[in-house]
Amino acid sequence: QVQLAESGGGTVQAGGSLRLSCAASGRTLSSSAMGWFRQAPGKEREFVASISRTGTTTYYADSVKGRFTISRGTAKNTVYLQMNSLKPEDTALYYCAAGLMASAESSAFRSWGQGTQVTVSS
Repeated sequence: QVQLAESGGGTVQAGGSLRLSCAASGRTLSSSAMGWFRQAPGKEREFVASISRTGTTTYYADSVKGRFTISRGTAKNTVYLQMNSLKPEDTALYYCAAGLMASAESSAFRSWGQGTQVTVSS
């Protein structure tokens, strides 16, 4: 099973940007679809973005469409989430996940990281 580790979280003012990274160990990510999910305090985990194994297909939650971009690194062991025009409602713990198919459903992903905190101040 692949081990995932997120990084790049932090505190930023509204309108700012962050880039989250998800690095894999154990095996490469080239054979996995990848996803980003987030969970705010007191709320359920929600889908943010996902990308297919080949990188040719991406999906985004309506709340982040046009502001966030998911991509695969050229090293094939890293996946990124570029977050622009951040809003206070984007504040959450962000998780990356690996699975067989790109999907908005968390059940499609079998391996999860520990999460990285993103805080957006107003």
